[in-house]
Amino acid sequence: MSTETKRRAKPDELPFYQPQGDEIRLFEHAWANQLPLLIKGPTGCGKTRFIQHMAARLGRPLYTVSCHDDLTAADLVGRHLIGNKGTYWCDGPLTRAVREGAICYLDEVVEARKDTTVVLHPLTDDRRILPIERTGETLHAPDNFMLVVSYNPGYQNLLKGMKPSTRQRFVAMTFDFPDAELEQEILIGETGIDNELAEKLVQLAASLRALKDHDLEEAASTRLLVYAATLIKDGLPIKQACQAALVEPLTDEAETISALMEVVDACF
Repeated sequence: MSTETKRRAKPDELPFYQPQGDEIRLFEHAWANQLPLLIKGPTGCGKTRFIQHMAARLGRPLYTVSCHDDLTAADLVGRHLIGNKGTYWCDGPLTRAVREGAICYLDEVVEARKDTTVVLHPLTDDRRILPIERTGETLHAPDNFMLVVSYNPGYQNLLKGMKPSTRQRFVAMTFDFPDAELEQEILIGETGIDNELAEKLVQLAASLRALKDHDLEEAASTRLLVYAATLIKDGLPIKQACQAALVEPLTDEAETISALMEVVDACF
């Protein structure tokens, strides 16, 4: 979980983010009108960075929760703990976000159990309340509170899908990997590499992404491209950096690794 400043950041203080379309405007309208937001997109395409950028842009604290199978409602809302002076209540990140008028971001929300995400329902309709059964409180979300969730549709299956009744409580946007020109700008902005190297890395990513659903379960993400560019910028040989940052994270199969390295050789 993470928290960030309440002060509106100056433009040069904002976390680096290169817009792909009109997503900044849509986010601002959703926040201004107290609407919860759902972001769909593949792993490593910039969803989390976008939320960090928007929280700083709006000057709101940010609470980030990485959802998983064992996440309980108490992990979000809070629980009683035992201390030196006896039992006391400890707010969870969702409760703190409601109290502070912060942005609460649930990353990969479909990984959480269905009985856990039900706790979000009263916050995602016109009530905008958070009942805390264990303390008897009912918190009313202030206007500057916002709930944002995300997931990767590529992982959707019968056990890991978001219920339609939950999904329809949100306004939604879809992210994808940037087009080639924009992805080059992102690599240059993030790492400071030159345009020629950025162009070759983006071409390599396109070649690797073409293998998704054939030899690979996941596509090479923009995040992995940034990792590769960072290693190269720091002096690691290009092919070694590509293997460490782009090939090894995508597969454990020795034959597939060898085949992917042939793609790297062809690009460089």
